[in-house]
Amino acid sequence: MKYYLIAGEASGDLHASNLMQAIKEQDDNAEFRFFGGDLMQQVGGTLVKHYRELAFMGFIPVLLNLRTILRNLEVCKKDILKFSPDVVILVDYPGFNLKIAKYLKLNTSIPAIYYISPKIWAWKEYRIKSFKKYVDQMLSILPFEVDFYKKHNYPVNYVGNPTVDAIVNRKDSNQTFQEFIEKNKLEDKPIIAILAGSRKQEIEDNLPSMLKAIEMFKSHQIVIAGAPGIEESLYDEFIPQKNASLIFGQTYNILAQANAALVTSGTATLEAALLNVPQVVCYKTPVPKLSYWAFKNILHTPYISLVNLIANKEVVKELFAKFFSVESIHDETEKLLFDSKYRQKMLDEYQLIQDILGKENASEKAAKLIYTRLSK
Repeated sequence: MKYYLIAGEASGDLHASNLMQAIKEQDDNAEFRFFGGDLMQQVGGTLVKHYRELAFMGFIPVLLNLRTILRNLEVCKKDILKFSPDVVILVDYPGFNLKIAKYLKLNTSIPAIYYISPKIWAWKEYRIKSFKKYVDQMLSILPFEVDFYKKHNYPVNYVGNPTVDAIVNRKDSNQTFQEFIEKNKLEDKPIIAILAGSRKQEIEDNLPSMLKAIEMFKSHQIVIAGAPGIEESLYDEFIPQKNASLIFGQTYNILAQANAALVTSGTATLEAALLNVPQVVCYKTPVPKLSYWAFKNILHTPYISLVNLIANKEVVKELFAKFFSVESIHDETEKLLFDSKYRQKMLDEYQLIQDILGKENASEKAAKLIYTRLSK
């Protein structure tokens, strides 16, 4: 059968690639065409557009690139019609993917299956109407999403979390600390990891303060996990006197060997928890006090990190908006590094989160549901 997938950022590329691999195990004749990234391309099929051409974040960047976004939408619609797939699989990226789902429903008989629900439970809850009208099946990866959709009388299938799969199946999972530092020519010192976001704007906003906050911890070395699709030169602007190491393509290995991590919100917070790395969530926002007011009064979520959302309580400190500062990041990192009771409490809470998510193979379960649906 023929599968068309649309993933608009690095995490979507990862999870879509694992889903494609699982589909191939179900369907020997699977043929793929997609908007996505390098990992999807490695599985096989035809890459139409790379997510680097799609990822615009925030009102102003979207406005400035509106013509490009609209052009990409038209390219996608025409390409789907030409390919004539048995299904279109939408991976997160709601602003783009919901428009494609609507187009498919109104103009074709091609089913749209959503894998990895957008976070409409946090904001833009009104989008549930579009899902009910245009999306034929929702495959959820977060357990609390099931109750949210049930509240709206919209049936979903919980398939487990693909980040669990990605962590379990990662390369070099048995790598030792010595092997890691020798491979990457690092010092023989404990590591503080920095994951400053997957988009250019996030990195520019967060990385300078993150670096400044931990520069005094001379007993540790700083290792920055380079985001896929981001040029090395962007990071070089913010690394003074080369006092931090920048490594691409080894995010899981960096986390696995780190004593603590500074992480922006998103999938990275869950990755750190699954790899048992004490962390602090750092996220700078424009107009901090107003941003925090909006979070408390407009968004429908008590937390910004997946770790705390899954646990339904504060497991990791969230330093965002008015709480984001060099001083607060420094103080929290100091506790993570040197307060053994504080560290252990966080690690114990991580275990509970891992128990909640379970060990289901999300990619395999999702692939079976998709293939079974198409085979009827």
